[in-house]
Amino acid sequence: MIKMSVPWQASRVRRLWGLLRKELLQIVRDPSSIAIAFVMPIVLLLLFGYGVSLNARNVPVALVVEQPNGVTADFAGSFRHSEFLSMVQLPNMHTAKRALRAHQVDAVMHLRSEFARKMQAGRSAPIQVLLNGVDANTARIVRGYIEGSLNGWLQQRAARQGQRFAPPVVLASRIWFNPNVRSRNYLVPGLIAVIMTLIGAMLTALVVAREWERGTMEALMVTPVTIGEVLLGKLLPYFLLGMGGMIVSVVLALWLFDVPLRGSVWVLLVVSAMFMLAALGMGLLISVSTRSQFNAGQAAIVSTFLPAFLLSGFIFDIHSMVGPIRLLTYLIPARYFVSFLQTSFLAGDVWPVIFADVSALAIMAAILLGITLRRSRKRLD
Repeated sequence: MIKMSVPWQASRVRRLWGLLRKELLQIVRDPSSIAIAFVMPIVLLLLFGYGVSLNARNVPVALVVEQPNGVTADFAGSFRHSEFLSMVQLPNMHTAKRALRAHQVDAVMHLRSEFARKMQAGRSAPIQVLLNGVDANTARIVRGYIEGSLNGWLQQRAARQGQRFAPPVVLASRIWFNPNVRSRNYLVPGLIAVIMTLIGAMLTALVVAREWERGTMEALMVTPVTIGEVLLGKLLPYFLLGMGGMIVSVVLALWLFDVPLRGSVWVLLVVSAMFMLAALGMGLLISVSTRSQFNAGQAAIVSTFLPAFLLSGFIFDIHSMVGPIRLLTYLIPARYFVSFLQTSFLAGDVWPVIFADVSALAIMAAILLGITLRRSRKRLD
């Protein structure tokens, strides 16, 4: 019995090595696989890192002053020094409203003729502010900028007059984990999850379907290889490609975009490998369920990329979603990986978060790979 087991194990290793070599040669001969694994992460990171920002800067704001004087000039000057607002002085409210409707400005500030007189008398001097509410998020941000700049001007004015400005409420804020409030620190780690989803699911969704379309699956059927060896031979090369794409993305995040990595690199590699297995399992399940590369690619986009982009918390807050959609997010592996990445990059190794996320990813990877193995058979029907 012992003498027979050694050559059997050796032949199994040779078969697996032959499958791996075949798949590696296929990857080398197919430039699209290399492009998806290494070029696409660079392109996406450059687009999102430099082109997408949740911070509003240089927002055009129209200022209408009915009766210009020293007080209104001082008021306007304080706003012109803001790095977030770009002031545009217009002659009247009719012109300002027309500019607001045409999206030439995002807000209008209106100082009435009695503004200076009431300020000098120490009375309440209302300021009319009109906001473009089409983009509700930008409108809230611009409102906060205007209120902050107004409070700063009142404090400076009170200090010049030797008075003490005492607002009714003093807000003392501390921002944890991202003190500079850079949206890039939030977006780039989440984008790594989307990139790995694309690499893992999109590439592996095509591998088995490609064998059927090229007619090489029939040749594999008559060989002694088991279906488990076939799946493993297709899994390992794309696992290496996915981890390579992840390393490229992390290096760009650290060196190019200056995103901090406060967690352990080894923990990042382990959890990324677990997520990669889940993404590969999903891609292989799609691939063994269809014999058309076109159908497999469409299914991979709908079932992996779009949920990872929209429902993982990468951009949109999960807690603000309606109940049924929020429950649906628990079935998306990218939800747990985005949570881990943002925690690891910005907060560090928070072990309760890590254990919860890696456990969910391990369970999903086991389920997806198990279903894929059960659905795979060495037969032509």
